[in-house]
Amino acid sequence: MSDLPEMLVSGEASRLFPVLSENSKEGRTLSIFLSCLENVGEFGRTMLAGLGVKAGSRARIDTFTEVVFKKTSAEQGERPDGLIILRNGSKAWTALVEAKVGANDLTNKQIEGYLALARSNGIDAVITLSNQFTPLPTHHPLNISGSLTKKVTLFHWSWGYVITQAQLLREQGAISDREQFILLSELQRFLLHPSSGVKEFDQMPPAWSDICAQIASGAGVSSKNSLAVEVAAGWHQALDRMTGTLSRQIGKHVRVGMVAAETDDPAKRLKSTVSCLSAELCLRSEIIVPDAASRVQIAADIPKRTISFGMRIKAPGDRKSTKARLTWLLRQLSSAEPNDLYVRFAWPGSSPSTQYPLANLRSNPNLPAQDRPGKVPHSFDVIIVRELGTKFVQRKNFVSDLLQSASQFHASVVENLATWQPKPPKISDDRRTPASVSTVAMRDEMEQEAMQRSGI
Repeated sequence: MSDLPEMLVSGEASRLFPVLSENSKEGRTLSIFLSCLENVGEFGRTMLAGLGVKAGSRARIDTFTEVVFKKTSAEQGERPDGLIILRNGSKAWTALVEAKVGANDLTNKQIEGYLALARSNGIDAVITLSNQFTPLPTHHPLNISGSLTKKVTLFHWSWGYVITQAQLLREQGAISDREQFILLSELQRFLLHPSSGVKEFDQMPPAWSDICAQIASGAGVSSKNSLAVEVAAGWHQALDRMTGTLSRQIGKHVRVGMVAAETDDPAKRLKSTVSCLSAELCLRSEIIVPDAASRVQIAADIPKRTISFGMRIKAPGDRKSTKARLTWLLRQLSSAEPNDLYVRFAWPGSSPSTQYPLANLRSNPNLPAQDRPGKVPHSFDVIIVRELGTKFVQRKNFVSDLLQSASQFHASVVENLATWQPKPPKISDDRRTPASVSTVAMRDEMEQEAMQRSGI
């Protein structure tokens, strides 16, 4: 067992096989996680790197559970679940850890108390773990006053994020040591078992049904409505669950697309989503899939009760007719199931876009050219639209259909579409050999072009 740090009165080194009562699910789950964080080098470095904390190959990670600190306020009735110490040479970075499993939620009172405890003991950060999803570890599910995080940084890992990182490291071959690979595999297996208390986001909040009913009655949604804020937060968690699921399915990290201001401030992201819901009665976002032809646009249209996924792709510039450009696209979508798939054509000038079912375009590729004679599309939107009807307002069905539609769209469209690239210019026939282009001839030609441009 590692020597206790000076700031601690007592603490246990994290155990891979903790001896705890059945009632201590949180302690058991956290101890196993922290033990793997400490003993699987690449896993520990990857998790900390997500916090912006660099751990070199020679860095040492020590973890403790059931910690009690020397400097503890009289009001601090609870003690944090764990402590992480990263040592890089003579430098050390420390973080308190608080974990929740099952239906237990993080509370402002507890986390604010731990931030104060960390500040009084010279701890650099507080990390929370729970079943609540966030798009980035720097975003937190609780609204904590900025004055409390000036000297102590607050981070959050969802258990789903932990599972995703473990699987990506395994599938990408990042763990070369056999024993460490087995440890990481067992961690993932344990976290996915119901006994661990880990549960992924699987239903929208109660406000979802209320908002859907309110819109169905013809009423609008105020941006100051607390139900709208709750729905927007649920939408964000659903997106984070979806990107985590896709990441595991394809073996690469899929992330939510955000502007810089939203990345730096989660409150702005929430406000933007609430504004969109109020103005359009629709929830919108986009995700970034590595190496995909473009970002994937996602929308949940509440009045229409539809979920849609779409990608915009530039039409090939070396094909002159609408049919030729469409044929290029259809060739890429040859294996896609046509159900619920549409192609939208963007035309030059002020001509409005036109949209057709994929099945109709396969049977009649001349259809778009007939509707817009003399014009050639400059880009295509490939879209899947799922009409859910009454399932749309059902909290669990909405999330499950969102996940299913994301996987279907990726398999049918995302993994098949490639961007068009213009071909590099060719050497003209009369200049195939270097000898055919003399220095003198090139100089004369350049002088002649210069005279033409100057009007001489």
